[in-house]
Amino acid sequence: MLWINRMTIDTNPNLPRGGRFILGVIIFGVLATLAYWVVWFGIDREILASAHTDSYYAFENSFPAADLWMVGSGIAAALALVRRRAVALLWIIAAGATSIYLGLVDVLFDLENGIYRSADTGGVIVEIAINVLTLAFGAVIVLWAWRARRELVALGGW
Repeated sequence: MLWINRMTIDTNPNLPRGGRFILGVIIFGVLATLAYWVVWFGIDREILASAHTDSYYAFENSFPAADLWMVGSGIAAALALVRRRAVALLWIIAAGATSIYLGLVDVLFDLENGIYRSADTGGVIVEIAINVLTLAFGAVIVLWAWRARRELVALGGW
């Protein structure tokens, strides 16, 4: 806080209502995505695989670049929120829209290839959880950012 003529000017403005929750959602999304790829490439992809075909593995292996964009956007959004910067609006929408897009691509593949009808109940549960969280979290953060856009822009600083 700066003191000017017995008045205070807040140099660290509050986030819009719900901002801490959204920050938590973004951080969770970043960490969950990174953890997924650590398990997929570094530990055992069979833990996560809901199918065991070459086409399924090829499909899943096509996601890392787009997920990296989503993670990078999420990190930029989180940093901008923590620093109270207006650019948070841009990065939140980028991360959320990417999440929605990737979730829809995944759901369409799963529907077209019978993934949800697999006998591997555990794999199906993991796949549904990933799909629901990816779509829901993306939608939640985009809607929040749009509703809070005036307050986010008023934070100033890019």
